[in-house]
Amino acid sequence: MTFLMFLSEALVPLVIFYIVGFGILSKRPVFDDFINGAKDGMKTVAGILPTLIGLMTAVGVLRASGFLDFLAELLTKPASFLFLPAPVVPVILIRLVSNSAATGLVLDIFKKFGTDSYIGMLTSVIMSCTETLFYCLSVYFGTVKIRKTRYTLTGALAATAAGIAASVFLSRFLV
Repeated sequence: MTFLMFLSEALVPLVIFYIVGFGILSKRPVFDDFINGAKDGMKTVAGILPTLIGLMTAVGVLRASGFLDFLAELLTKPASFLFLPAPVVPVILIRLVSNSAATGLVLDIFKKFGTDSYIGMLTSVIMSCTETLFYCLSVYFGTVKIRKTRYTLTGALAATAAGIAASVFLSRFLV
């Protein structure tokens, strides 16, 4: 175990030294390449910033308006057929858009039901088995200006449904 701890602490500096050393041995202008990469990174951040602001605003409006609670109440009955408790439904809906907002909902669930309860365990596993689908699609495709995503959304929603199903299956046996 101590070897793994040493390896995990030493790996990042070793990779950085390897990249810099390889660049120097290849007679590349390493610092200039670094500066150009940083400039390109800042351009990327500036390009996706409006998308990020829009997503965060939309999540804030959903939570503050009560629409999320209304939608969760509507979906409570169908969710019960899938063994999903009502408090978990808002987490699933928000997790598609924002990880930080979903984390806030998870913390609320932990305070109310506890981390070792079925609902707490299910929520934790759902957070591990799903992705912020719409956030990733908008940021990644928006960055490279892809407008036609073909089957990406369908595949990502299928993967999310599989993750939720796996979460329910695993959580029922863990608690």
